[in-house]
Amino acid sequence: MSTSTDTPMGKIITTLTIINRADQILASRQVISQDEVRSLTLDNVLVDTGATTLCLPSSVISQLGLDLLKEVDVATANGFSKARIFRDASIVLEGREGTFECLELPGGRDPLLGVIPLEALGIELDLKKQQLRVLPEQSMDTYLTIL
Repeated sequence: MSTSTDTPMGKIITTLTIINRADQILASRQVISQDEVRSLTLDNVLVDTGATTLCLPSSVISQLGLDLLKEVDVATANGFSKARIFRDASIVLEGREGTFECLELPGGRDPLLGVIPLEALGIELDLKKQQLRVLPEQSMDTYLTIL
């Protein structure tokens, strides 16, 4: 599991690979080569239960070439402000992959991984051990449910 040993109690830091999903689709259709698929591996990504989604600095969004989806109002510690949401950020974490929207962080702040991607990938936080725990996909203990 990707964690740091010198982080304060309850803080989980991980490594995250982000891929432009639109590029992946173009490569699968042989419109571009596999080498042209834009991706980045980010170290020291804070897993933040106060964030709902993937949050990336504008420089990372630009490097990945993600497309703008919409502008929204967001609640922050300093009140409400406008933020931009980008589409098609495919993330790889602990061997699981999923595609999510991401929120652009102002001012080059460090990336954050929120609870929606974690839940969708079946990954939970173990704050006591300061690590991520991958939930089972198969058997009676699966995290996937339809009720």
